[in-house]
Amino acid sequence: MSKKRIEILVGLFVVLGAAGAVFLALKAANLASFVSGDTYTLQARFDNIGGLKARAAVRSAGVKIGRVTSIALDPVTYQGLVTLEVNKSVVFPKDSSAKILTAGLLGDQYIGIEPGADEKNFVGGELITQTQSAVVLENLIGQFLFNKAADAGSEGGATK
Repeated sequence: MSKKRIEILVGLFVVLGAAGAVFLALKAANLASFVSGDTYTLQARFDNIGGLKARAAVRSAGVKIGRVTSIALDPVTYQGLVTLEVNKSVVFPKDSSAKILTAGLLGDQYIGIEPGADEKNFVGGELITQTQSAVVLENLIGQFLFNKAADAGSEGGATK
């Protein structure tokens, strides 16, 4: 092989490697899909959003139906105000609920919407009133340890 041909092959390899790195970076940042399509906006208030981030998935029955567009603190209620973009092809009854769920044991958090049975559907800009906050692993561990310490204290203080 000539030296020029080897240099071209190495150059192609470097370009392919750079394209792969860009693809992985977009996937890791959850930016791989640039097309948003027709959507409508919903909002939900949560007492604790845990590690939920903007651009997190919104899912129903495990199917991705939208994205979290923004997260802010409501200055009146001191709750996390989450704004969602949902595909227009998917409409939910007004008594639907939203939960912050975790993908796997320690995976990314996302919003899960469970449909209700109301005859009226949400329209853009409405608030989902039935919400369930994120389960924070540190709080669960703290409660477990506190309960174990309380049990040990009550057993040690009892006389036989």
